[in-house]
Amino acid sequence: MQLRSMFAQNYRSLRSIRMDLAEVNLFIGENGVGKSNLYRSLQLVQAAVRGRLAHEISSEGGMFSAMWSGKRRAHESARIRFDVELLDMERAATFRYWIEAGMRPPLPAAGFPLEPQVKAEELLIETGRRPVTMMKRAGPGISVRGENGRMQPHRDQALTSETAIALLGDAGYYPEVGTFRRAVDAWRFYHGFRTDRASPLRAPCLAVTSPMLDEDGANIAAVFATLVHTREDTVELDRVVAAALGGARLVVPEPQETADFGLMLPEFPKRVFQPRELSDGQIRFLGLAAALMSYRLPPLIALNEPEASLHPDMLPPLAEMIAQAARTSQIWIVTHSEVLAAAVRERCGARPRRVIRENGATWIDGMRLTGMIDDDDE
Repeated sequence: MQLRSMFAQNYRSLRSIRMDLAEVNLFIGENGVGKSNLYRSLQLVQAAVRGRLAHEISSEGGMFSAMWSGKRRAHESARIRFDVELLDMERAATFRYWIEAGMRPPLPAAGFPLEPQVKAEELLIETGRRPVTMMKRAGPGISVRGENGRMQPHRDQALTSETAIALLGDAGYYPEVGTFRRAVDAWRFYHGFRTDRASPLRAPCLAVTSPMLDEDGANIAAVFATLVHTREDTVELDRVVAAALGGARLVVPEPQETADFGLMLPEFPKRVFQPRELSDGQIRFLGLAAALMSYRLPPLIALNEPEASLHPDMLPPLAEMIAQAARTSQIWIVTHSEVLAAAVRERCGARPRRVIRENGATWIDGMRLTGMIDDDDE
């Protein structure tokens, strides 16, 4: 299932923005224009699916911090809204999910003061006819389409901090809800690997077959071991590592109780350098390699400023890995680097979308209100 469009309203600098999305989505712009807010809005949709929306917004400082702070029209609802459309290409069906969250009403026992209150949600499916509502939530009440094809009240009511999409999905009785949840839950956001001495990238991990990299990179050694000792095909991985790291070779011993890896550098052919000895740029590049070249790739890979700490010579090999991953995954990249943007465009044909501030709100240069950008616009 591919993410076809997204909409965000009243979230931080996102006053109201809708975008059609492609297989490779490349965003570039200056500091402070709101690139990361676009990225974060997708993370919050995933948090809603996982039942952690309130927790995630609270970790940002609560609703006062997360809400759009500019002017609103008279009588306009003070709510954050996220809306996504996913295309199920096998069934030619479009899944649309939207959620609204607002402030606590001034009533006793109405929740904690800064906690986001989920106000409304809906999941719709369109198969060529008019959209059909599969689940709808208004306040605490939830309605769901049953086996008889009719909407009926769900036996449970949702707490203000809960999402109906997670509550129904956990019940296991609603296949359409489950299908949507699994698709969004499989997205992966790699938004800044730690490179300090205590970084998970530098530590051994349990020797468990790992087809996909964890978002914090903690299972990187197991991901490499899975490629080397299970797939037994690392030709492309070896090529990009050598190109990016001056001819270095990745060394992955067969795991025992734990999995580990190291680098053999051409100037020291008899020594394997352990992760704790590698530079920030070297270990970050290897984290990106594990994310983009793992045994099984997620349906959506989002990278936030992947160029951080990388030498300019590493950016073309990084673009090569992105192009390879784009054959099977949808890609979302936020970057400051014009060099990386040009390299990705050259290999993937993806035109960079320049993120700007317009009247205080985040916008895409040249984008229409419908979310479309003409291909011939520069």
